[in-house]
Amino acid sequence: MPTGLSHEPVELIVPPEHAGSRLDVFLAQHFTDHSRVQLRRVITAGGVRIGDQGGKPSYRLLAGQTIQIVLPAMPEAGPKPEAIPIDVLYEDDWLALVNKPPGMVVHPARGHWSGTLTSALAHHFSSLSGAGGVTRPGIVHRLDRDTSGVILIAKNDTAHHRLAAQFAEREIEKQYLALVVGVPDRDRDLIDRPIGMHPHQRDKMAIRPLDPDSRTAQSFYEVRERFKHFALVAIQPKTGRTHQIRVHLASIGHPVLCDAQYGGRDAISRGELLGGKPDDDVVLNRQALHAERLSFSHPEDGRRVTVEAPLPADMLAVLGILRSTE
Repeated sequence: MPTGLSHEPVELIVPPEHAGSRLDVFLAQHFTDHSRVQLRRVITAGGVRIGDQGGKPSYRLLAGQTIQIVLPAMPEAGPKPEAIPIDVLYEDDWLALVNKPPGMVVHPARGHWSGTLTSALAHHFSSLSGAGGVTRPGIVHRLDRDTSGVILIAKNDTAHHRLAAQFAEREIEKQYLALVVGVPDRDRDLIDRPIGMHPHQRDKMAIRPLDPDSRTAQSFYEVRERFKHFALVAIQPKTGRTHQIRVHLASIGHPVLCDAQYGGRDAISRGELLGGKPDDDVVLNRQALHAERLSFSHPEDGRRVTVEAPLPADMLAVLGILRSTE
């Protein structure tokens, strides 16, 4: 058996809608705790069988095929509680909503086994759902590491399942605020473009209208403020694809400010915001994306709950500079 792998194979049957999918893409969509690169290594090491044969990462699947995979061993213990301060926006016996700061990883993965939101939650709350797996107690959905804002936490498995069902049925309303490069020429618009994995860069997504593995994606945006070279937009994702907002905004020529992956730069100075003046003081060094509002039906009694997270200091600082130039 290949080294570095666990000993219990997991079996999957390829459903009709995944016929034609690449083997590595199909596995990455099912085992989200593992990166696509990790899964490719498992395939190459002989840890995946398709029927009674091995396969390559690029192998195209057929409906009804049986896949057996021996996954890399993951930590058996949950996150270690850490006394990390958190900003609780709302809390009751069923759930909590937390204002995640930028730069914090939500749950342990890919080398981030400490300093995560789950470690902070394990210290702060006495009860968290286990339905999401041992490494992500309480986590119903996620935000990118550098995205700030409101995130929903389940305190028991019943709450988790009911909230997850709302996400799956698109019944939860999400609104983000983003500072973008350039000024959209429309006050509001719907971006309706399918998203799939980038063909060459493993950590990126891309607009892939001809890729059979792409999935439909829709985001509605509205311009809140216009500046000379930037804009503040509110954006409501109608679907929940990986990196959806960042990919969609970049696709219309207005990437999120300081989004290194999709905008080509990871920081901006005061002087650049002021139009090229000689001031190298860095004001922002992460993607200017903030989960402003979450609205959902409470899992206990169905009442509507809406919670907002205020803009963090770095985005407020950028807005302050931009507004001073008007």
